[in-house]
Amino acid sequence: MQTTNDPRATLGAALAGNPAVQASIEAILDQLRTAQAALTGACPPDGEHVETYEALLERAGEVRGRKSLYPYLGSGLGNGPLVQLADGSVKWDMINGIGVHMFGHSNPEMVRAALESAMSDVVMQGNLQFNADSIQLSELLVKEAGRTSGIKHCFMTNSGAMANESALKVCQQKTGAAPRIIAFADCFMGRSTTMAQIGDSAGGRVGIPMNTHVDYMPYWDPALGERSIDHAVWHLDQVIKRYPGQHSCFVFELTQGEGGFVVSPREFFVPLMERCKEAGIPVWADEVQTFGRTDSMFRFDGLDLGKYVDVVTIGKMSQICAALYTEDMNPKPGLLSGTFVSSTSAIHVGLAALRTLLEGDYYGPEGRINRLQAAYREHANRFVADHPEWFTPVADSFGRTSTTYVEGTGGMMRLTPFGGDRARNMSLCHHLFREGVIAFICGHGPYHLRFLAPVGVMEPEQFGPIFEIMERAFATEASAG
Repeated sequence: MQTTNDPRATLGAALAGNPAVQASIEAILDQLRTAQAALTGACPPDGEHVETYEALLERAGEVRGRKSLYPYLGSGLGNGPLVQLADGSVKWDMINGIGVHMFGHSNPEMVRAALESAMSDVVMQGNLQFNADSIQLSELLVKEAGRTSGIKHCFMTNSGAMANESALKVCQQKTGAAPRIIAFADCFMGRSTTMAQIGDSAGGRVGIPMNTHVDYMPYWDPALGERSIDHAVWHLDQVIKRYPGQHSCFVFELTQGEGGFVVSPREFFVPLMERCKEAGIPVWADEVQTFGRTDSMFRFDGLDLGKYVDVVTIGKMSQICAALYTEDMNPKPGLLSGTFVSSTSAIHVGLAALRTLLEGDYYGPEGRINRLQAAYREHANRFVADHPEWFTPVADSFGRTSTTYVEGTGGMMRLTPFGGDRARNMSLCHHLFREGVIAFICGHGPYHLRFLAPVGVMEPEQFGPIFEIMERAFATEASAG
């Protein structure tokens, strides 16, 4: 029986808008806010829970076949950048599931979206059966991507690797099954069999037969400046001449993520993309890690590269993942499908997160995300100046040394201590974890300390207590080294 006076409303809409349902959600959120208000800073484990915590981690190691990299087991409660673990400790989460949790932990508005999604009829939505919220999220992505590009269509899927697989299939079909792919050295594409072969990480493809043909281009090298552009263009010209008509795409990371948070200027990409257009090679922007995290929702937009882009992939902070493409790249029926798009809660939360980012003061040169990057740099540069003993010249793969220790863009933040040594930076990450900051590494030599801050909620002043903890962790690593 219909419970609304609006004859156009469905029973589902009436249930979702039912005053009793909404009041119940508000009551839950009130209790959430009260609980999370107790989380105001990092603190050590509660001895009462340590034994149980260690037993759970042991069980996790047994069932997974190896120990977890970090002894992380969440309690289910946090407060923005702070998260409480199941041992009672509280930590500053500066990696957020490799950038998945843009709005940190227990954000009330994201919880609201998840609670409302729980009233839906299904947990998972797919490409055969989906609800209106899937359309709304796809339309939002296409509208935002299409402002400065020819992007017209969106195919949603359940992981960044599958978004990239979808993009590759679109490009291959468009180019008549061209067998080769152009990518940048040190790129990361995902963990599927094909994406592991394209990604330039030897450790990620041990034991996998190499049957995907990839031509790697040198990435932007700030030490070379304009010569870096000439170098990359020369390499691209060579592979196009060597394999005419055999490339299905050139996949561009507009800021490298796993490769070391290398930030490149527009001038580096333009001649490469123009060469691709001349040769009929589709331009694919891989924004799985950069999406939403810089001074524009799409990095290609911030770099004014939209006119070149044929395909874009996104993921992580959007909660769902997707391949977007132009009308000209729209594939034939049957190429793209899949049982799952994502969970209804992920779709609702993703939609809420993107709307909040677009409607709030987040983007642009003076937006919240850039202000957070500026605050990070201020603290990090002071930290480096105060402790030169922890920041020794960093050698790259050519043997050149650099004294640039602070880098990044938007919510992607990088620091390079201890000469970029991998073992020492991994050890440092564990010291940080014990002291109360969760971070990770990036790069393939040199290696860097990496932060992916929850830019949806983090405030610049919160770097203060984080860098206080870093003082202790760095000192511990220095004494051990």
